[in-house]
Amino acid sequence: MHTFEWIIALLLGAALLAMLARRIGAPSPALLALGGMALAFWPGSPTWTLDPELALALFVAPILMDTAYDASKRDLKANWRPVAGLVLAAVGTTVVMVALVSRWLIPDMPWAVAVALGAIVAPPDAAAATAVMRQLRLPYKVLNILEGESLLNDASALLIYRLALMTAMAGPPSAGTLAPILLMTVFGSVVAGVAFAYLLRPLTRRMAHAPTALVIQFCCTFGVWIAAEKLGLSGILTMVAFAMTSSRGGGSAIAARLRVPIFAVWETVVFVLNAFAFVLIGLQLRPIWQRLGDSGTHQEAVVFATVVLAVTVLARVGWVMTYSAFTARHSGLADSARTHPAWAGGMVLSWAGMRGIVTLAAAFAVPEQLPDGSPFPYRDLILLSAFAVVFGTLVLQGFTLKPLIRWLRMEDNDPVGQEVRSARIQIYQALLASIEHDTSFPAGLLRKEYQAVVDMNARDTTELPLEEVPGGPLRRQAIAVARTKAVELREQDVIGDHAYRVLIQELDWAELSAGGAVED
Repeated sequence: MHTFEWIIALLLGAALLAMLARRIGAPSPALLALGGMALAFWPGSPTWTLDPELALALFVAPILMDTAYDASKRDLKANWRPVAGLVLAAVGTTVVMVALVSRWLIPDMPWAVAVALGAIVAPPDAAAATAVMRQLRLPYKVLNILEGESLLNDASALLIYRLALMTAMAGPPSAGTLAPILLMTVFGSVVAGVAFAYLLRPLTRRMAHAPTALVIQFCCTFGVWIAAEKLGLSGILTMVAFAMTSSRGGGSAIAARLRVPIFAVWETVVFVLNAFAFVLIGLQLRPIWQRLGDSGTHQEAVVFATVVLAVTVLARVGWVMTYSAFTARHSGLADSARTHPAWAGGMVLSWAGMRGIVTLAAAFAVPEQLPDGSPFPYRDLILLSAFAVVFGTLVLQGFTLKPLIRWLRMEDNDPVGQEVRSARIQIYQALLASIEHDTSFPAGLLRKEYQAVVDMNARDTTELPLEEVPGGPLRRQAIAVARTKAVELREQDVIGDHAYRVLIQELDWAELSAGGAVED
């Protein structure tokens, strides 16, 4: 019961912090991490620790599924050079720099341990990046590059991490061992993800009940992740391939009455998981601090962790700015927005490197003992450094990213809006063509409505939000009056509660169809 009460309190606190973040314009992950750290030292607060396997499956799998499902295959293909540079070169640069600095500060640290630390802190986290990026109005191409990186960088870093741990535990792997690992991790994971999507597609297409559909979707998400881990594959690459393949085949086959509640529930679940993930990040400080206190090395450990944080941030900034200076015109960074110089996009990309739950989970997955029974070298220091990098980047970069974007005057020419308006004209013209020869009264009304949508979007104006439809404000005003009248009829016992709910649901769908921008 005590744990359940804390979970309810954390959910309420996370919701209040998210509301505060929207009100003051701050990134919610940073506030949630701060709240978790403050709670960690609160008397009587829970002392939960992360199970690495559970953390990755519970927090990363559904968030990655949600992000990859919405990812644009076309945009990833168009931005493959900067994305590949961030996934491979930026991660590799961070690993090398952190390993070199760690060995310089602690010469006794084995190279394998130093490389493992670099791989742990190298990848910006999908959950952190997505949670922050969706609150900011970034230029479309910059946002696409960041989202593409967040889908894949964990896989490259965790591959290095796995090889470093193998070296620390059993010596350097041979070429005969290394090749199968690379093949299984990269190609095997992609093939498995695509295969899982095709195998499960008949099941998802037969869904006709929203609660059942949601249960099946979540079971499939966790099941694919667990199966990939059991097979020795990369859960991240498998999940990305699975989600992107599923979105191309199954999404359009789902009925609208299922799609609306399913998307709403997924959005809520992702918010809850993000909230718990970042609060748990803050809660990890106390057990880490207590473990280090046994050896009396607080000051040295804090200095080391601070240096690792600085190197992690500077390594990404150095590589991205160097890359953008020499190759931005050919990589797509120069076109990220027409109203600012290319180096501005590089600054945003280099500063948007928040770390998250993957870094902490990987740090906790470091074994406590070597095969000979001796303690794993510098494990507590690795844990503190991972926490410092996660917490430091969330707070330092999370709170300053929005002012940086405002200072750089990063403006978006709204390519998505232009595509939506162009496509809307074509699909509504198709609707008009489908009832062209129908002379009935309802067909006449529909022709007027559909033609109004075509005419409004043909003006190519950005004065109205994309969600607005012709007569939308007037419709919503009338629907509000109708809803008030339905309430009066129920209170006067003219209609019963069952009839009232049918009418209110009908008015709710009418209000949704009336469009209008949704407030955050």
